[in-house]
Amino acid sequence: MLEAREFVEATRRRGFRWYAGVPCSYLAPFINYVLQDPQLRYVSAANEGDAVALAAGVTLAGDGRGGPGRGIAMMQNSGLGNAVSPLTSLTWTFGLPQLLIVTWRGQPGVPDEPQHALMGPITPTMLDTMQIAWELFPTEAAQLPAVLDRALTCMNQTGRPYALLMQKGSVAATELHAAAPLTVAQGPAAAVSVRRSAARPEERPTRAQALREMVAHTREGESVLLASTGFCGRELYAVADRVNHLYMVGSMGCVTPLALGLALARPDLKVIALDGDGAALMRLGALATVGASAPRNFWHLLLDNSAHESTGGQATVSATVAFADVAAACGYRSCLDTDSVAQLAQWLALAEGPHFARLLTRTGTAPDLPRPKVTPMQVRERFMKHIGVAVPT
Repeated sequence: MLEAREFVEATRRRGFRWYAGVPCSYLAPFINYVLQDPQLRYVSAANEGDAVALAAGVTLAGDGRGGPGRGIAMMQNSGLGNAVSPLTSLTWTFGLPQLLIVTWRGQPGVPDEPQHALMGPITPTMLDTMQIAWELFPTEAAQLPAVLDRALTCMNQTGRPYALLMQKGSVAATELHAAAPLTVAQGPAAAVSVRRSAARPEERPTRAQALREMVAHTREGESVLLASTGFCGRELYAVADRVNHLYMVGSMGCVTPLALGLALARPDLKVIALDGDGAALMRLGALATVGASAPRNFWHLLLDNSAHESTGGQATVSATVAFADVAAACGYRSCLDTDSVAQLAQWLALAEGPHFARLLTRTGTAPDLPRPKVTPMQVRERFMKHIGVAVPT
């Protein structure tokens, strides 16, 4: 049986300092150990997909000294289903590797609870289907160097995650003596500032107008902008294709945890997440993770047109959601609810985030809206070079 200390210290020597995940009893020794080390960081994610996206943001960020960023996403195999989207359309598409620790509940021949009866037998097949190389989690310290070296070699060569499938009893218990809090106290919830005009819904700004305003008040050397999938990323590309822009494709809802991982790992960057109402509703728990993590360099703009516009304009339920109030309750430092693009410049000038703004927009986009001519890999490469990270080949 392995000690948590042995594994964590072996991964630390290989550059892993960031952990994100959703707990499983098998993972408790790691979480307890990491929480008690001020040089390591564990982020409690709202779901397993958020943990994968956050670790991808750590990879994107690098280590702050030009080297690769290395994160570990931990989850029970029952939560592997929650992580399928970012594993297949974020980490795979952009070449953002990470180490996965997936506990093998319901392993054939090992008695477990009924909810694991199906996922247990199919877990290896799921990893194979997603083209994620894997092996069993080591149970002896002597196995660690070879296992971790294989994982790193594969991650570097393929640009994809590598999974360690943890069986019951692989790691000895670790007591939690004095842990850093999972949340950051920020005092009372932020006041919500509502700045609405008398404009009718059809007179609200378009998303493209809002993105032009964002581009006009951000500079390549001072900030990075990560745009949600669909028309948001395509319109940002059409407004201005810059090296400090990242256009997400797929992995709907993951722009916030991806940007959060980047912001936490690189406090020297001003990180701006450009979100949509449908995407935000899909992963609303990410707002709580942002509030608890409290990155001072994080700006979160939600462009709300109450529609899934890129798929045909089907309505979302955003009209019934007070997003700014939710963000305030989650711990954002300031929260703005507006329908005026003129407010964005002042909002961007705020200090010490995280800051949230919902901008009410109307539907409508250019009929000839282009798709990016740069591939996701090219976007990742130039983005990482721009922020001073050695790009993996």
